[in-house]
Amino acid sequence: MECRKIISSLGLSGYAKTLLALGLGISASLMLKGCSDPASFALQPLASEPTIITIEGTGEEAIYIPSTTDTIKWGRLPNATDEPLLTVKSGAVLVFDTLSHEGILEDQGRDPAKYFASHSIDREYVLEDAIEIAGSSISHNFYEDGPHIVTGPIAVEGAMPGDVLKVEILNLEPRVPYGVISNRHYKGALPGEFPETPKPADPINSHDPETLGNVSIFTPTEMDEDVDQWFGVLHNKFGKRVTFPAIPFMGIMGVAPNSNEPVHSVPPHFHGGNIDIKDLGVGATLYLPVFVSGGLFYTGDPHMAQGDGEVALTALEQSIRATFRLTLIRNNIAGTPAGAGTLLQPFGETEDFWITMGFDRDLDEAMKKTVRESIRFLEEKLGMDRAVALAYLSAATDFNISQVVDGNKGIHALIRKKDFATVLEEEE
Repeated sequence: MECRKIISSLGLSGYAKTLLALGLGISASLMLKGCSDPASFALQPLASEPTIITIEGTGEEAIYIPSTTDTIKWGRLPNATDEPLLTVKSGAVLVFDTLSHEGILEDQGRDPAKYFASHSIDREYVLEDAIEIAGSSISHNFYEDGPHIVTGPIAVEGAMPGDVLKVEILNLEPRVPYGVISNRHYKGALPGEFPETPKPADPINSHDPETLGNVSIFTPTEMDEDVDQWFGVLHNKFGKRVTFPAIPFMGIMGVAPNSNEPVHSVPPHFHGGNIDIKDLGVGATLYLPVFVSGGLFYTGDPHMAQGDGEVALTALEQSIRATFRLTLIRNNIAGTPAGAGTLLQPFGETEDFWITMGFDRDLDEAMKKTVRESIRFLEEKLGMDRAVALAYLSAATDFNISQVVDGNKGIHALIRKKDFATVLEEEE
């Protein structure tokens, strides 16, 4: 396999170990019967370093990337100065064991074994990589850094500025059947109003969960096998169950910007990052323009469910085993959502929709950016007059608020593919 050769050429021959027929699901996990019990399974790390594995069922080789103190950044994203963990050929399949930051953070004690034990989760069903990272000496400033555990970066051989990285989301599997939804003081859609607990004294300089008064809601997730669907489980004041669909997606997917400055993990931008668009689940594709040599792809902030807006501050944060295929598209034209080489920011695609995006601290400006990007796409790729494109968007397209809690607010448009069936037939 070409990836194996590249790994060896990087001096990482120890990583080129093949784990045959391990699989990436139940057969590779610690699993007990009764998935409705929130302490029933944990997909523990498959290896302690990047490793070649074989996906059970397909026989396809993939590169497994664990989350360790050597493979993650905590609260920051890769930039142009970062060395890649490894370099892969275009078309490589990568499996990332991603970690949720919830249950690990300082205001929760920075001790996930203890934190989840308080919610009746035995230690064997707490992820070992979460325990390792939380208990390490890795630097993380609760007040200055972002909360996210970001795994990567991975370089794609030959990727150069002006190219596009195509990220196909092949599989997203929960590593544990529980997560956390958090609301922290001075954050979220209602800062100063929620949490309805005593506000911490200024200046804030404590990590003591009791002092800070932040609110984290432990949330089990259950698989309903009759409908093949995960659900999150909450309860009302009288103990009655409230369930909602849980459809996993990765909050953070991106490439490195051409900057030597530290990149905070919270605000999404032209390089992707914390875009928090729930529609980018299994089967979706994300296109990312390349700004530095190799592209330097990374991922993190796994979610099990999110409502558009993400108003509390977090979604249902839950660790995910994520499988992607990374494909390099040269020159930002053929095979991308740009007809004239002008893709300058992330662009999403699902079976039914094209997804344009806009990010800005001002929600009105984020909306304008999304509308402009939608017009650009309709003009360049689908041959619409700009005035007609705007009219179509006004009559036929939903513009959704992705999130309002990440510094740069996000709006994304869902442009229906079936509306352009005639245009697409003529192109074919």
